[in-house]
Amino acid sequence: MVRITIDEQTLEVEPGSTVLMAAERLGIEIPTFCYLKRLPALASCRMCLVEIQGQRRLQPSCATAVADGMVVRTNTPLIDETRSSMLDMLLANHPLDCPVCDKGGECELQDMVMAYGPRESRFRDAKRVFHSEDIRLSPVIIMNVNRCIQCQRCVRMCEEVVGAVALGTVEKGMDTAVTGFEGSLASCDQCGNCVEVCPVGALMSFPYRYKARPWDLVETDTVCPHCGTGCQLTVGTRKGEFMRVRSKWEHGLNRETLCVRGRFGLDFIASRDRIKRPMIRRDGALVPVSWDEAGDTLRRRLAAVESKAAGGLASPRLPNEMLYQFQKLMRTVFRTNNIDCASRWSTPFDALRPLVTGFYTRAPLEEVIGNGCVFVVGGNVTDENPVTEYLLRDAARRRHTGLLMLSARPSRLDADARAVVRVTPDGEAAGLAAVVARLAATGRTGLGGLLADIGATASAPAPTTDGDGPDRLAAALLEGWSATVLVSVDLLRSPQARATLQQLSNLLQVLRTLGKAPAMQFLFDRANQMGAWDMGVLPGALPGLRGVADDAARTALGRAWGAEIPSEPGADFDAMLALCDKGRMGVLYIAGGDPLMAYPDRAFVKRALGAADLLIVQDTFLTDTTSLADVVLPAAGYGEESGTFTNNEGRIQKVCKFREPAFEARGNLAIFDFVAAARNQALRPSSQGEIFSEIARLVPTYEGMTEDGLGADGAFTKAVPATPAGEFFAPPPAPNPADRLMLVTGNCLFHNGYLSERSEILNTVADDPYVEMSMQDAARLGLSERDQVVVRSAQSKLTAQLRVNRHFPPGLVFVPENYRTLRLNSLMRRGEYPCPVEVEKAHAAFEIATAAGPRATSENSG
Repeated sequence: MVRITIDEQTLEVEPGSTVLMAAERLGIEIPTFCYLKRLPALASCRMCLVEIQGQRRLQPSCATAVADGMVVRTNTPLIDETRSSMLDMLLANHPLDCPVCDKGGECELQDMVMAYGPRESRFRDAKRVFHSEDIRLSPVIIMNVNRCIQCQRCVRMCEEVVGAVALGTVEKGMDTAVTGFEGSLASCDQCGNCVEVCPVGALMSFPYRYKARPWDLVETDTVCPHCGTGCQLTVGTRKGEFMRVRSKWEHGLNRETLCVRGRFGLDFIASRDRIKRPMIRRDGALVPVSWDEAGDTLRRRLAAVESKAAGGLASPRLPNEMLYQFQKLMRTVFRTNNIDCASRWSTPFDALRPLVTGFYTRAPLEEVIGNGCVFVVGGNVTDENPVTEYLLRDAARRRHTGLLMLSARPSRLDADARAVVRVTPDGEAAGLAAVVARLAATGRTGLGGLLADIGATASAPAPTTDGDGPDRLAAALLEGWSATVLVSVDLLRSPQARATLQQLSNLLQVLRTLGKAPAMQFLFDRANQMGAWDMGVLPGALPGLRGVADDAARTALGRAWGAEIPSEPGADFDAMLALCDKGRMGVLYIAGGDPLMAYPDRAFVKRALGAADLLIVQDTFLTDTTSLADVVLPAAGYGEESGTFTNNEGRIQKVCKFREPAFEARGNLAIFDFVAAARNQALRPSSQGEIFSEIARLVPTYEGMTEDGLGADGAFTKAVPATPAGEFFAPPPAPNPADRLMLVTGNCLFHNGYLSERSEILNTVADDPYVEMSMQDAARLGLSERDQVVVRSAQSKLTAQLRVNRHFPPGLVFVPENYRTLRLNSLMRRGEYPCPVEVEKAHAAFEIATAAGPRATSENSG
């Protein structure tokens, strides 16, 4: 430790700390403009100058490392005069337009001038003017370059944290101006982090412009509803109307940064597609009714199907309390374990549970990714979990973490990775097996017993398309002193999901044997997928991820709930649809999901939902699935009820209410009570706070938690009780190189599922629906960037604009799942992923269809 004295206060700090950091620990405020905690010091604004005993000149505290015995003064007359002079220089050219500036009231320059500035300026020359009008850099960012104080925060945030490199500077000295390429930000992420860090009103949010003043806003701290990263948000409302989103440095894993969806995508809550009143199907059409009439219909219809099977699907966007109560409703009132929380895949719980119980690390992501190596498996972090990407980039660049990638799709993180293995679509399991085999074949101490199980595959060919091979990955894992594996949840889409999870288990066991202390976390693309699993919204798992067959867990819960819980594992959503299709499902209850858009076989799911005796849909917005329902119940949406989310780290955080439910919507918990009452039963407890307390009492991973104890940064849940590591699994055969193009899907940067498509702001920045493929495939097919192309499968077809990606491997086609008009799932067949497709230019497809006659031209996409 190093001993330092600042303003006659002494403390000990870690070597390498700066004077500014030491002063903060003492509560001494030193003003800064260019400094950002998450970036290396720039020391350009000179506002943080301090006197250091023994040095002739003032030194920038943000860039000066402490030394043992150092004596520092932060408030001498010379320092005050210097700060005042620096502010006078900034004000010389800064326009005095505070009354019309959106930053007014929270402007750092205003605050600095009030605290340290001159009472009167010595400059009398005309102010420099770059532009007479504000510049619209993008649909969401507007710039007044005349206000810029050249702190470089925005440029550095964009390049060093976000990785977009969309902002830069032109000219020199006092003529320096920040701008986008050719005065535009068309190629940027539109995340608005530059707006967040701008200390003045140079960069502003266009959607928020002139809407409110900071003192008019009621601000509520909550959690982002989009992906599973779990970023902290501060939502500002004015008279109950949503105004803006910002974030805070001191709270949340995101530390002030947000992605475009989190900062600009919350206006979906005001979508015009709200369900205003309950609806029932009458004479083949949905008609609005009162809650009382909906209750009467439910009682009558539920009584008629009481002897048949029941099933339930709940959205992983719902808070923990609602998910817990939903599975409790299904298990105690409907007496079934036919429960699921995913309509895009079937979760292989038998392969998942050993991973979650044996290796899942419920700890801060920043801590987990500080290991020697971070191995990202599957998916595209840039599009699925953008803020997680920021943290990974920071770990690679500043903490020298070895970043390793294995996936079919490229991501922006590839540029910072030490090794990249590009596998064929659906080749992740075989790719992992090849890495495991290379590790086992090294002959390291402790691996002898593994060689008999998996060493025989050491010479197995790697299913790679380009980039590095498994040998490079294995070598990097061996070089690292520890390892973290981050797993994209997209891997669960594949029929190979069980094999992929088994190979992940193999890998983690080998790394543990090698003494690498492996950690593992999933990268979920839904805000509360981890919570949905923890709450037991699975056909084979009770709350706490305890198996349904666990007699002790089932008995304890049954005693607390006052009901006997079925002992046999239930049907997952795919199996529930099969029951519907066979006419064996009495009631299917869907809370917050839209499987008609999400399930990978639109024709099958439409037929199956239509065959259910009673389809109940509880949702906030009108969806394709609500159009098939027999009873529709309008539910409160995000921001209209309180609860908790559990993010990818296992951190539980408060989701807070900031507006009242619209129209006749009721809270989700109240609707569960309403449905239970229609079966002449009651759910107790039924309030959010009481249910949280019950979770903390009955679910081991949440044991002892209190809502007050969560705080601004939430709290970490406990590890699931460990189960034996289990056997080593034989590697799956490597997939044969496809002679056809293979379609995969996922989220794009600007949307998350179909919920964010209701955001008018996001729709202004998101490109139209697109098809992405490699340069080689495009050239072979005679296609060019921005061509309208037809993607055709054995099931159906769609038309969208082509995007050529030079980093894409041959044979891969990507279409984002976020555009409702595409009806993407109509291309896919149940149990088949990735999907074989053909791609051709749209006009060529039209000519072929016309020549084939009316039958071909009438083919539709959904």
